[in-house]
Amino acid sequence: MHNEPFQITRPALYVVATPIGNLRDFSARAREVLAQADVIAAEDTRVTGQLLKHFGIGTPMVSLREHNERAMADKLIARLAAGEAVAQVSDAGTPAISDPGAQLVAAVHAAGYPVVPVPGASALTTALSAAGFTCPHTLFYGFLPPKRKQRQDALAPLAALPYVVVFYEAPHRILETLADLVEAFGGDRTVVLARELTKTFETIRRAPLAELTAFAEGDANQQRGEFVLLIDAAPAATADSGEAGEHDRVLAPLVAELPVKQAVALAQSITGAPRNTLYARALILKQGEDQGEDESS
Repeated sequence: MHNEPFQITRPALYVVATPIGNLRDFSARAREVLAQADVIAAEDTRVTGQLLKHFGIGTPMVSLREHNERAMADKLIARLAAGEAVAQVSDAGTPAISDPGAQLVAAVHAAGYPVVPVPGASALTTALSAAGFTCPHTLFYGFLPPKRKQRQDALAPLAALPYVVVFYEAPHRILETLADLVEAFGGDRTVVLARELTKTFETIRRAPLAELTAFAEGDANQQRGEFVLLIDAAPAATADSGEAGEHDRVLAPLVAELPVKQAVALAQSITGAPRNTLYARALILKQGEDQGEDESS
């Protein structure tokens, strides 16, 4: 425990997590850092301005958004060179996690100045802690592509992975994304929908994908707000060695000549086996093929 007054160090970049909904989640350390910093780099100065006003913090701000992050990084590094302390925040949660910030952090590292994380709220860890999945491995994907074809292409290789897969999604795409998840992962795969975390109308619902999709479709309120979707890991393969051998017999020549997605589609039409099972085997065969090429070169 430290009883002496808190004092930030200069020069340094402080990466500060802010609340994702409930202002009581704003830590005392985060408030002190923002109050003592020479400048705050904010994703949206209007949003952060409301937070600062609530806590009586008058530190000046500059806007650091996706489109100006690289140029702004040079200006902020110049301020570090002058001995200042810079605090970085996003609109909510932890910067650089599906939000601007990573380019600035990388540039500060490259320039040789300290980067100090000030941990706090994150929609990712908040949702994961309430999901109840026992798989010890998690893949955080972030936001899926907005267009359906690209979204389906992105989902296809994820369905067979032995990881909990986590997505962020916006309200205007939630129903389309849920439909694509059912198609890619199957209606029986368990999903947790976490909506408006820490806010008044928070929803955390765990169910099979098909059931969860029907729940969201049937209640317009469940189509509003910010979403985290967590998909349980693929179940362990249950095919016996004879089935696996038959799958490989069909898949191997296809994978050798075609992209994985095409090879799987053809193999499914030949064998009638589940697409996820074939995809998992195709990825293993492709990996072995690539390793063989590397060893022979």
